Amino acid sequence: MCGIIGIFNNTKQESLVKQGLKLLEYRGKDNQALIKAENACIGHCLHSVVSFVKQPFQKTGILTANCEVYNWNSLTEKHQIKAKNDADLIFQLLEQDYPIKQLIEELDGVFSIAYYQDNTVYLARDLLGVKPVFYSKSNGFAFASERKVLSKLNFDDIRELNPRHILSYNTQTKKLTLEKRPFFKILPENKTDQQNIIQHLKEYLKSAVSKRIPDKKFGILFSGGIDSSLIALLSKNTNKPFTCYTTVLDYPGFKEPEDLLASKKAASSLGLTLKIVKVKLSNIENNLKTIVPLIEDTNVVKVAVALTFFKACEAAHKDGCKVLLSGLGAEELFAGYQRHKNSLKINEECVSGLLKIYERDLYRDDVISMFHSIELRLPFLDKQLCEFALKIPGTLKINNNQEKYILREAAKQLALPSFIAERKKRAAQYGSNMQKALEKLAKQKNQSISQYLNSFGENLNPKLAALISTGKDSIFAMYTMMQQNYPIECLITLKSKNPDSFMFHTPTISLASQQAKSMNIPLIEHSTDGKKEHELKDLKIALELAKKQYNIEGVVTGAILSNYQRKRIEKVCDSLSLKIFSPLWHINQEKYLRDILKNKFKFIITKVAAEGLDKSWLGKVITDKDINNLVSLQKSIGLNPSGEGGEYETLMIDGPIFKNPISIKKQKIIEEDKNTALLKLE
Repeated sequence: MCGIIGIFNNTKQESLVKQGLKLLEYRGKDNQALIKAENACIGHCLHSVVSFVKQPFQKTGILTANCEVYNWNSLTEKHQIKAKNDADLIFQLLEQDYPIKQLIEELDGVFSIAYYQDNTVYLARDLLGVKPVFYSKSNGFAFASERKVLSKLNFDDIRELNPRHILSYNTQTKKLTLEKRPFFKILPENKTDQQNIIQHLKEYLKSAVSKRIPDKKFGILFSGGIDSSLIALLSKNTNKPFTCYTTVLDYPGFKEPEDLLASKKAASSLGLTLKIVKVKLSNIENNLKTIVPLIEDTNVVKVAVALTFFKACEAAHKDGCKVLLSGLGAEELFAGYQRHKNSLKINEECVSGLLKIYERDLYRDDVISMFHSIELRLPFLDKQLCEFALKIPGTLKINNNQEKYILREAAKQLALPSFIAERKKRAAQYGSNMQKALEKLAKQKNQSISQYLNSFGENLNPKLAALISTGKDSIFAMYTMMQQNYPIECLITLKSKNPDSFMFHTPTISLASQQAKSMNIPLIEHSTDGKKEHELKDLKIALELAKKQYNIEGVVTGAILSNYQRKRIEKVCDSLSLKIFSPLWHINQEKYLRDILKNKFKFIITKVAAEGLDKSWLGKVITDKDINNLVSLQKSIGLNPSGEGGEYETLMIDGPIFKNPISIKKQKIIEEDKNTALLKLE
């Protein structure tokens, strides 16, 4: 893959592009070049895997592309074009005024492309966002493959292009437009029998792997689980040489890493060449000095996973690999997480995860692999495979409480041994013991892991707005993100005139300003009539204001179980290119309630509306004893202990982020019946 950069309407654009190419050099060491035009300078770093074709291209327009398109040969025949490679095909079609929106839908592969013609810059990327591109309008207009490049060139308000948008920027009018693209569909479901689905799935899996195998030496990120083992098995069937890489912590004080045992056993069974990369605890800190600034993130999970991936890429690079295959994406596509098990609509949960994968995983893995001059290829994120898999009924993904059921059955029919196909999911940070390593290193400095990681690079995480309702969920979700080093730039509250709002908490919403004042965080308040679906338009207005005033890049919500609420918030955020964070989603409700108290927050119940509850619950600060009672009600009558089913509403009145507690001067209980009552507060 490659690195791309372009700067427009800036008096220093040529020198800035030259600086940017130096910063991006590791993304493409085979060639670096730039093209100057009026009010524009566009650059490219080439990482040649298939053929050596210099970029940028220039005729009437200019193209720079970071792409790996697998159907480019068939497209050249379809459009009767003689192209040297995939980027050349894209360029020639755009030069023929082929609509960019139509073109990118035809491409089977991953890409981020920039095309400049007639004073207009177009930016687009693959639908899932495997290949990154960031942009800024702060000093002219600029784009680059990595955020830190634009930051080091002193551009502000840097944003990642949402993969579901096509950006156009007019260098004369300075108008920026985002055109929305459709995402994968989950309907209509595939209603054929299980064996028919498995048969088709096997073919899609074979195709997804085979089209990504290069002629040159390559590697596979290997854990001994079903995803990486299936890729290795299908790769072996092509008779192309490759090496599997497993990264584990080498520390005698810990139990032997699970991935070490599993990968050895799987490799032996499949006859694979396996290289174990052992990382000593004493070397991790030096690695973090490189990794954290590289991935531009201090999220604990991201960094722990990055450690394993970084060391595998390092070893693969030393072995001369230019391509590495990874099983990333299988969990989201085939329902491999607990939240999929907990979901009533499994495929909707799969889509939700895929919408977020570019922020959560893909940028991290892209910059790490490119840092080692390796192109990362992801068979499970194959376009045709995704289109097919998302229409497989959820009952075939979670079957008898077994996650990824249909994939496991297909893998066994492809001759993957059952002990591998049936292995339970073990996240990389745990299977490698890297999470334990971070815990130990942080403990040595008497810090939390987040505090420890923040010492390697401050202010790296996206700026967020917190949607707050004054209740425990929204406030604690915000606190959770703050503890993970995410800056909260503002709070957003929707004041609904409808007391039975479909989307927003209403009983104590007027106290949001008091909470904001106590937490010393700016508050944006916006009114809504509370009409179903119309509330989303008001939410969009508030979020647009937050983007304009505070340059937010994402939103944190307190959603726990409400798919109705989360789905709609995600839709609005995605339309505004805002990333969405729901840290409490499908959390264990009892543990969550106890964590609130453990972290020294205080909340009261302001409304009850469920069997088992009455007015005696109103107005008192909730204790562990009260949580015990809520859990008992869960066991006896099925009550949601966190109130997620509307059983009760809350008000957070104090906590570690409050400078002063919320003081209740007057309160009045309005009782409708034995199990329904409301607390009026002043």
